[in-house]
Amino acid sequence: MAGLRSLYKDEAEPGLKSNFDVDYVIHYKIPTQDAEKAEAEAAFIQLIKALSTVGFATEVRNGGKSSLLVFTKIASDKLLNNQVYRSRLQDWLYGVRIHAPNQDINKYFEDEPVSEAERLRLAYLLITKPRNEGGAGINPKTGQWKNVSSIFPLHDHNFNRQWIQQWSKKYYLEEGDITQIRDRFGERVAFYFAFLQAYFSFLLFPAAFGFAAWLLLGQFSWFYAIVNCLWSVVFFEHWKTKETDLAVQWGVRGVSKIQHPRPQFQFEREAQDPVTGEAIRVYSPFKRLARQMLQVPFALACASVLGGLIVSCFAIEIFITEVYNGPFKQYLTFLPTILLTIFMPTLQTLLTQLAERLTALENYETHDAHQASFVQKIFVLNFITSYTPIFLTAFIYVPFGKILVPYLDIFQLTAQKFTAQGKPLPTKSWEINPDRLTKQVIYFTVTAQIVNFATEVIVPYVKRKVFKAVEEVSEKKNGNGDALKQQDLPEEADFLSRVRNEAELDVYDVTVDYREMVIQFGYLSLFSVIWPLTACSFLVNNWVEARSDAMKIAISSQRPIPWRADSIGPWLNALGFLSWLGSLTSAAIVFLFNSSKQDGSPWDISAWGLLLSILFAEHIYLVVQIVVRNVIAKLDSPGLQKERAQRFQMRKQLLEQTFGANAGGQEVELETDGPAVRGGEKITRAALEEEARQLSTKGGGSPETLFWLRQRGADETIQIGRALISEVSESSSNKTKVATQ
Repeated sequence: MAGLRSLYKDEAEPGLKSNFDVDYVIHYKIPTQDAEKAEAEAAFIQLIKALSTVGFATEVRNGGKSSLLVFTKIASDKLLNNQVYRSRLQDWLYGVRIHAPNQDINKYFEDEPVSEAERLRLAYLLITKPRNEGGAGINPKTGQWKNVSSIFPLHDHNFNRQWIQQWSKKYYLEEGDITQIRDRFGERVAFYFAFLQAYFSFLLFPAAFGFAAWLLLGQFSWFYAIVNCLWSVVFFEHWKTKETDLAVQWGVRGVSKIQHPRPQFQFEREAQDPVTGEAIRVYSPFKRLARQMLQVPFALACASVLGGLIVSCFAIEIFITEVYNGPFKQYLTFLPTILLTIFMPTLQTLLTQLAERLTALENYETHDAHQASFVQKIFVLNFITSYTPIFLTAFIYVPFGKILVPYLDIFQLTAQKFTAQGKPLPTKSWEINPDRLTKQVIYFTVTAQIVNFATEVIVPYVKRKVFKAVEEVSEKKNGNGDALKQQDLPEEADFLSRVRNEAELDVYDVTVDYREMVIQFGYLSLFSVIWPLTACSFLVNNWVEARSDAMKIAISSQRPIPWRADSIGPWLNALGFLSWLGSLTSAAIVFLFNSSKQDGSPWDISAWGLLLSILFAEHIYLVVQIVVRNVIAKLDSPGLQKERAQRFQMRKQLLEQTFGANAGGQEVELETDGPAVRGGEKITRAALEEEARQLSTKGGGSPETLFWLRQRGADETIQIGRALISEVSESSSNKTKVATQ
């Protein structure tokens, strides 16, 4: 495992310089119980045979902690080229590629060499694809492969070191930097960094405008709300065009049509595909729909459980900070935070596991469909946990405070039972806190971002270092570590030590990073009208976020499988939803807080005015969205230009193959059924009589045929046409003279 210091050294440490040409490492766990060891040994034999059958060379080493490390690589370049050619041919058949692969394989791979990401992706598919599709059918932790803990590629630490050093010195990432990520980690990870960079670039305007609005306009400004909603529309529509542009440039547009089957899919029956005629596995869509309907009670359960916890802590906080005036108040104010810290992660974990089970119950055929359904459920969870406190303050606490706060006496009555002689708790008269909403937004957009950075990057790194140090001390005490190192060959010892460390790292999940950015976009779209400096905070955070995520991949996670993608997937729909919802919430917040002083009473609120503001804002949003979408659609982009150029070259090549080299505009001689047309031949009575005689002798002298033999060639048509013009003109002039006489 690479440390933070190694990334900034000029030369790599021993063990980090080379990957020994390894494509993938399979971490194989050995059961500690004797009864299961025989089964594990038999499964290991099947593992090596399955890999060998599909063309992998294998080496096995001791992995430590009752495990083995199986090193694999594609045995021959011919096999690799065959897999690459088949993959690119499939891309062409599905419309991902414009041109079919050249049949001259050697020249083809010279013109378009195999990237590292492409090699690793195809090697992983060769390991995991079902056997009936030409793969080894090895899927970790499932069925007979339950002892396979993970399958992961090794980090290229030379690249990681240069990558982190370059990004640390740059203020702004360029397209070349994103392309490097794509070539190493695949399009799925590259799309995340491309989105993060585009989002960062677009934040420059709301950050500058928000700072000016904070100085000049203040909070709850109609003008700021309109500009912010317009910005969210422009960014959303721009990104849809941008991701299409990137997909074309990277050669993956439409790659989502090539779906990879889930090994966990359970079919009911086999049927014949009406299009291809092949046998396909079918699961009843009505059963899946019935199971998908479980998302409704799932969403209600999330709202009830998480919302109930948030509302309870919210009420306790209001009572302690704004009603209670007794002893230990300065300590009791931390009680809601402590309760949320204890219960919220546990509830989120349980609900996430429930979301995983529900998604598995829906039984999707492909990985992409499974992931899209899971992301929808996760978005519901994060929407509730992230935005509910601010919604409570803005739309419950402020408008209805005077009505609801008296019911908080339940906390006083409950606590009174534990006081001496049942004395009532000291309280003070309640008044609405006008700064509460602003402080909440500042917490979620500044403090929470810092806390999230610490828990996402710093805490896991420090925890892993501490656990590693404790483990090394324990191994030295027991002598296990030295015995393991003595088994390694000297030239492999440093390399194997690094691989053992990488095997223990977490799997990088780009969904977590997408979720963080989408939720952040929601804060900006929904609530930045409360605190216009929101975009300034996010601008700084996202500059750090890009580098910290790179660091997380380089030192805190296993190298991700370089999967392809042609968009950011279901997160695009989440962005569109938050952009639309932002127009409604911004209008409602401005109407509630801009016009009148809030005293916690709903009687002064004009319900029809609030509803009219929301409806008006929504219709304006939809109109602006249509206008912006049409304007952006008319703008050209490098990716679309490249696609048109490729299609033009394809059509040109097809014409040349069909008609030969003369297709470039030279005259092409084609055989005709009738007599050849010769330009410039004079038409005479003798020539027509001779032609009529030949036609009557050979046949084919129908009026239709004779009609097209009167004028042969453009010259004759011009000659006869000019004669007719002169004749018509002379006839017209004669009629005019007769009429005047």
